[in-house]
Amino acid sequence: MSGFVDDIKEAFSRRDNGLIQLILINVFVFLLLLVLQVSFSLAGKAGIYDIILNQVALKSNLAHVLYKPWTLLTYCFVHQNVLHILFNMLFLFWFGQLVQEYLGSRRLVSIYLLGGIFGGFVFIALYNLVPLYQSQLDVLNLGASGAVYAVMLGAATLLPNYTFHVLIIGPVRIKYIAAFWVIVSFAQIPGTNAGGNIAHLSGALFGYMYIRMLRRGIDLGQPVEAVLDFFKRLFARQPRPTMQVKYRSQTRTTYTTYSTATAEDYPGDEEIDAILDKISKSGYESLTREEKQKLYKASQKN
Repeated sequence: MSGFVDDIKEAFSRRDNGLIQLILINVFVFLLLLVLQVSFSLAGKAGIYDIILNQVALKSNLAHVLYKPWTLLTYCFVHQNVLHILFNMLFLFWFGQLVQEYLGSRRLVSIYLLGGIFGGFVFIALYNLVPLYQSQLDVLNLGASGAVYAVMLGAATLLPNYTFHVLIIGPVRIKYIAAFWVIVSFAQIPGTNAGGNIAHLSGALFGYMYIRMLRRGIDLGQPVEAVLDFFKRLFARQPRPTMQVKYRSQTRTTYTTYSTATAEDYPGDEEIDAILDKISKSGYESLTREEKQKLYKASQKN
């Protein structure tokens, strides 16, 4: 058991590990709610579980969101069905790997969170403005689908011709996979899960816009990164006090410094030539994550 806990701690302590962290948070919340649901049901107090669920799930009722604005974010991590969380996490893992490899962990997290929030806003707006939905003011919306669709369309916009090997069908470009699921969600809007499908399409639209804007030099995820940095500094361990060593009339102070390296500049031609040589010899899959990111940046240079 201690080894399992240590693995969890290690996953959250590692940098550039946002994909696994998002999946672990979703699984933890699912298991926690499952335990609460079963426990209160056995105790004959299922109503208490409903009260808890209302604190984290998103509702179409505008008053509910105004009193509980955090639900625009928390609903992206709430699942009640095993198949629902299973397929969401599989899609997040498959497409999230591509986004993380090329754009980094922080931007993956930004797409996920902002895609979910954007989907929640559109869901509320349509249920309060469209006549077909105005009579349904207490529709519940939960699950990571909107956020996952943002990641999926982000990956498909970023690397439209990247190929996945789909069971039975064979190799399929991810732009066609993404297009298929967008069409499925659009076709199901008049159905019983209209709210969920609205969130799907809204998240997909955000994922597409995020990559398009990023190619123009506008990073929509910067506010999210700023907030994450704030909380990281808030909960970070306090630095060790500066050690001073005194010799008679002289004082020597030892400082601990930390340097950060950035890779925002475009790679040089020699670096790109070396990466292309490596691809010709060993194939694309032999590239490291850093080499893939450099190759992608070079493709955006012009």
